[in-house]
Amino acid sequence: MHHPQPHISSSTTTSFPAAAAFDFKPAKRRGSYSCGRCGLPKKGHVCHLNSTTYPTSISTPTSSPSAVTVENSSSASRPPHPPPLRQSYTHLRRALSFDDIDTRAGSPERDLDGSNSPYPGTDLDPDNEMISGGLPAGCLWEVLRRLPPAGLLAAASVCKGWRETTKRLWRVAEELRLMVPSRGQLRFIGSVLKKCPSLVRMSLKMESDVDATVLACIAFSCPNLESMEISTSNMAVNRITGDELGRFVADKRCLTSLKMEGCSNLGGFVLSSSSLSTLWLSDLYSLSKMVFNCPNLKEISLEFSRQENDTTDLTTMVDGMGRSCPSLQNIHIASVRLSHAVVLSLTAANLRGLRMLSLVLGSEITDASVAAIASSYSKLELLDLSGSSISDSGIGMICNVFPNTLSRLLLALCPNITSSGIQFATAQLPLLELMDCGMTVCDPDSQNSPCDESGDNELPNALSNKLYLMYQKLIIKHSRLKKLSLWGCSGLDALCLNCPELNDLNLNSCKNLHPERLLLQCPSLQNVHASGCQEPLIGAIKGQVSDRLASLENQFQCKRLADGSKRVRAPDCLSQEAIDDKKRRKVVEQQCKVLVD
Repeated sequence: MHHPQPHISSSTTTSFPAAAAFDFKPAKRRGSYSCGRCGLPKKGHVCHLNSTTYPTSISTPTSSPSAVTVENSSSASRPPHPPPLRQSYTHLRRALSFDDIDTRAGSPERDLDGSNSPYPGTDLDPDNEMISGGLPAGCLWEVLRRLPPAGLLAAASVCKGWRETTKRLWRVAEELRLMVPSRGQLRFIGSVLKKCPSLVRMSLKMESDVDATVLACIAFSCPNLESMEISTSNMAVNRITGDELGRFVADKRCLTSLKMEGCSNLGGFVLSSSSLSTLWLSDLYSLSKMVFNCPNLKEISLEFSRQENDTTDLTTMVDGMGRSCPSLQNIHIASVRLSHAVVLSLTAANLRGLRMLSLVLGSEITDASVAAIASSYSKLELLDLSGSSISDSGIGMICNVFPNTLSRLLLALCPNITSSGIQFATAQLPLLELMDCGMTVCDPDSQNSPCDESGDNELPNALSNKLYLMYQKLIIKHSRLKKLSLWGCSGLDALCLNCPELNDLNLNSCKNLHPERLLLQCPSLQNVHASGCQEPLIGAIKGQVSDRLASLENQFQCKRLADGSKRVRAPDCLSQEAIDDKKRRKVVEQQCKVLVD
């Protein structure tokens, strides 16, 4: 009895070593009753053909002389049929067969795209190549390039055409965003990065500990890397030291952007690079030294842990940073050890190109610090002094110096600021587009403030000594303001906003705001955050938003008289014909969302 063998078309040309490149287990069979070399029955048969007679590639069945002899001798008794193929080639897997292949990204030991195959193939033109099923390679390229790395690895195991396309995608990839699993992270990173010789931007989300071996693997596999970002999950620990980070930055001559989380084990570092322009380091703690030798550095962000026993000398650090990094434009420092002395060191640096300054959580920053900043840097576009101890007098200095440049002002967690200072800032800063005044006008007698609920101790102790009138009102009229945050302002009981460009309003935990004292004249509102507010206030917000939408819709249903004397309500039949579909869609898109949860 003859068992059918897998069919291979006459145009197939696959070498024997290629069968070992596919990890597919063949089904168990009893074996063939015919000889695998000449095709004659095995019973009483001694094959005189050696294994070396056959070439390593499979061609058409009639190309072998023995096959021709079998066909001619049996043509009178049965219809001709090709001889059975060699049993070794039954290992070739079928297309869309994934039974024995793990397509998860956490399997670094399996090379799914066949980059280590003995027959890697040649690169074809995607516009002229046709993949299996008549699908153009260009169409397949556009589909596969939108897949995540795990999906791209799985797509490579479909067929040879897909595998070649994925290989080309890996080779031309310039940006990679990857979540590295905890199991076999180093092998996984190495197996992925060796497929991307053109990689210039990389972002890694680590689910396990990060050490110097990861940096060494990245440095070896990505010689042209320009941007690198490493973030860690909650359970992962960044064990990279300052010396290891300094060597990595010094070796990468093309690196322009470096962002890294969980830098609590640095201890101290010396960064020397002529190409580095952006540096973000978070979770810094008790640094013994911080030396920056980066003449082209334009943006720096340093976030320190909020532990009281932090021994970092910020004054010396800022002084050295100002002298060795003259091109700085954006500075962000978040630390509870920020003080007026640090501000004086920063202003002494005379950074002429400084445009954005953010000094967060510095409770010792006062109005004198604002005066020093205003006298040294008069072209600031963003100023963030959240968590400081400045008062309305400091806001007056800001308004006097930056009326023509400042577009973003953030003063959250500043307990000495009243609603009068906020109102004065919006009136004197015509270019203002974003303002954050969260937890400024708040009720000290409230037992359920947002800071108490979250367990954070960011609110300075000066809150208990704040002098202000309880239940203040706030009136803001601004033509360019787009985002306003009043989260946690439980001391407000009246709010009136006349801001035609405002699209985002944060009123979370404004629980003492009276619904009848709320007026929102903001036709461009898209999001209103009202989590923690009273139900009547939420209803008032939704009512005013719906009234605004109704007024926008009703403006298409009115027309003027012929003499233009007054507007009258048009009949429904006429108004429906006059409404343009594009205008109707625009009204629907402008519906405001009231976010409660």
